[in-house]
Amino acid sequence: MSEPIPLLDLKAQYATIRSDIEPLMREIAESQWFIGGPHLEAFEASMAAYCGTAHAVGCASGSDALLLSLMAAGVGQGDEVICPSYTFFATAGAISRLGARPVWVDIDPVTYNCTPDGIAGAASGCASLKAILPVHLFGQAVDMCGMLQVAEDLGVPLIEDAAQAIGSRDSTGAATGSRGWTGCFSFFPSKNLGGFGDGGMITTNDETVASHLRRLRNHGMEPKYFHAEVGMNSRLDAMQAAVLNAKLPYLDGWSEGRSANADDYDAMFIESGAGTTAVSMQDTSLPLLVPARPDAPSRHIFNQYTIRVPASVRDELRAHLNEQKIGHDVYYPVPLHKQECFETLPCEPLPASEQAAAESIALPIYPELTEAQRSRVAETIVNFVRSHAAIGV
Repeated sequence: MSEPIPLLDLKAQYATIRSDIEPLMREIAESQWFIGGPHLEAFEASMAAYCGTAHAVGCASGSDALLLSLMAAGVGQGDEVICPSYTFFATAGAISRLGARPVWVDIDPVTYNCTPDGIAGAASGCASLKAILPVHLFGQAVDMCGMLQVAEDLGVPLIEDAAQAIGSRDSTGAATGSRGWTGCFSFFPSKNLGGFGDGGMITTNDETVASHLRRLRNHGMEPKYFHAEVGMNSRLDAMQAAVLNAKLPYLDGWSEGRSANADDYDAMFIESGAGTTAVSMQDTSLPLLVPARPDAPSRHIFNQYTIRVPASVRDELRAHLNEQKIGHDVYYPVPLHKQECFETLPCEPLPASEQAAAESIALPIYPELTEAQRSRVAETIVNFVRSHAAIGV
């Protein structure tokens, strides 16, 4: 049996940066300065510069970045916030925790992102809309020009969920997180820029918003022991900030490695008869779709490389990949509007979200993946799908 191919190999990444990281960890241990301080300030400045924003505010997780942004926007009991159903739970979880209602919108099956038209359509049925929360899913930016126009027309803030999209660029070449009211990032270890635990960041160009977020992340306290509002305890600790700041200069190189691996996968799958998500699976000689790429200056950073196969064979393919010790996952098997905790919420049909949930599989894409590993992944999938194509598309 060949060696296992993991979905993600963080040890391979760490081996290349150990000499940068370990001295910082010793320095912080010696200083015993674990909360706030120069390492946090340095990373916040680095993130603001990287994203091209005036401010960056560290917090404890990407989930908290969403929650704090919604709190700063005044979202509360009985309000409505529009977001996609096909996304990670935290997007809607933050809305619900504040007593507001997620208003679901479907995705574009080509990009997996929600669209300005979809947002506008969902807003037409809202009575108390407070914000819109599009997600830059899998590392590809949404149509920010269209989204910003819709937000302006609706008179509500646009909060960018960029948890999977650090370094992505939209159709203008602008970085994700740089054009919305706020941008929300996650540093969960599996992200392209991952920490040694949980961590998050909020970017904004509004100084008043940034000051409010800094207060909210620290129990709503300003000055010390004085509270004009109720905040929360959500601080990015010094260890995480130092590690992330040391890794940030490598990020673009890692993203380029992921993109090169995606190019290689694309070539192998398309040569075998697959198409991109811009076409129908019925129109391909091999019933398999690879991610359609955005045109420059847009940039896809491939937090995930997601293919689609017929729903009738998807789970059998997963079992086969498990047998072959090839890592993979499904992002996401159950859209949020189908989750038990949200099943009582009103919802229009979301066919594209449900189809993506039934057909998608994410493959290993980390930059250290070897040519031999990529070839084995692609060959295994092509052979299986081809032999099972008669099952139907």
